[in-house]
Amino acid sequence: MNYTIIWDHFLEKIKEKISTLSYETWFKDTSLYSIDNGIYRIIVPMSIHKTHINDKYKDIIDELLSTEDSNYKKVEYFLQDEIQSLKEEEEKQDEILDKKERDSSFDTNLIKKYTFENFVVGNSNRLAHATAVAVAENPGSIYNPLFIYGNSGLGKTHLMHAIGNYIHEHSNKKVLYVTSDKFIEDFVGINRKNNNDNFDVIDIFKDKYRNIDVLIIDDIQFLGGTTQSQQEFFHTFNSLYNSNKQIIISSDRSPDDLKKLEDRLKTRFCWGITVDIQPPNFDLRVAIVKKKIAASIIEKNIPDDVIEYIAFNVSGDVRQLEGSINRLLAYSSMMGGCDITVDLAMDALTDYVSKGSYEKDDIHKIQRIVSEYFKISIDDLKSKKRNYNVAFPRQIAMYLCRTCTDESFPKLGIEFGGKDHSTVIHSCDKIEREIKVNNELSQIIDILKREINSCSKK
Repeated sequence: MNYTIIWDHFLEKIKEKISTLSYETWFKDTSLYSIDNGIYRIIVPMSIHKTHINDKYKDIIDELLSTEDSNYKKVEYFLQDEIQSLKEEEEKQDEILDKKERDSSFDTNLIKKYTFENFVVGNSNRLAHATAVAVAENPGSIYNPLFIYGNSGLGKTHLMHAIGNYIHEHSNKKVLYVTSDKFIEDFVGINRKNNNDNFDVIDIFKDKYRNIDVLIIDDIQFLGGTTQSQQEFFHTFNSLYNSNKQIIISSDRSPDDLKKLEDRLKTRFCWGITVDIQPPNFDLRVAIVKKKIAASIIEKNIPDDVIEYIAFNVSGDVRQLEGSINRLLAYSSMMGGCDITVDLAMDALTDYVSKGSYEKDDIHKIQRIVSEYFKISIDDLKSKKRNYNVAFPRQIAMYLCRTCTDESFPKLGIEFGGKDHSTVIHSCDKIEREIKVNNELSQIIDILKREINSCSKK
């Protein structure tokens, strides 16, 4: 819409209605800024123009504009500096709308509860925390890539989500969090659909991983042993880095210790900054326990001596500390809601204190249970034999390992005799499909799962 033509036409009309002196004084230096839902926004030279034009010429203006525009409602008057403020506010609103539209169509995969505010800082993670905050405040400018490493359960994932959430909330940048396992799955999905003939699938993959401002990828160590996926990640890394996009990576070990990753990737991981997170000391464990308790919706008071008992005896990682609190509260409830004391904590947390962690279903246990059920050896499960009596139990074992543990496809491939991760994915998909139509297989899976769960409780 050409506002200049519209207003010039109006000025010609009003010139016929008023004296030349009035026109020269009050209308000659006005202009039309915008028309929004029947409201005409007019720019005037001085504040006096606002009141005088509205008082003296309102009826004439209303008559002329309503004749030309059936949607006309009223006129609003602004000085030039007020228009600038209006522009800035409109741009701000447009940014908000754009952000909402982008948010509704793009899944960042970020977990909102992980923020800097609820991350407990101590000597063991202070540098990692400070570096993460710096990256969040200036993504793509400093410390790119950011490589965070340390044992499982020390807060790497929390920090990565905190960075992503901060950037997402304080900018219009497009953030994506994925595990390396998910990256592999997406890449394998291209090959499944015959990427040589399906360029749309390739474009979707590249758009997801390259048309972003911040890529956060967790557990990069599981990319080891996947040659093609490493090659694709290498190109993705280069594309983002060369465009000054922020890359954030985590691993359970330093870049130099990632023996199964290509040297060119490990070199790039060190281009920015590498920080580690150490296990929390006693004081930090106390602070973590108190923070977890404060974040929980509980009515019971947990005395300081109980908190210190937990912090002293459960020394593994944050997940174990959180699990011990949940176990203690559940035990207190089962005991009729009695007060929480050190004696109660000693009874409730026997397993945590003696073992230091919850014993998970592991791959070797599942392999043993499956091999015993089908009366074959574990070596057969790990072998390259393709006869049905071995291949079918192997697929079941892979499926159970995937559903009953947190292990990735590459890790499972290694544990089953060095199979490619795509073989594991195929096996899991096949069993999952057949369970839905094969009642006998579904019953076998249920039996095996009960046996796995039974062994976990022993």
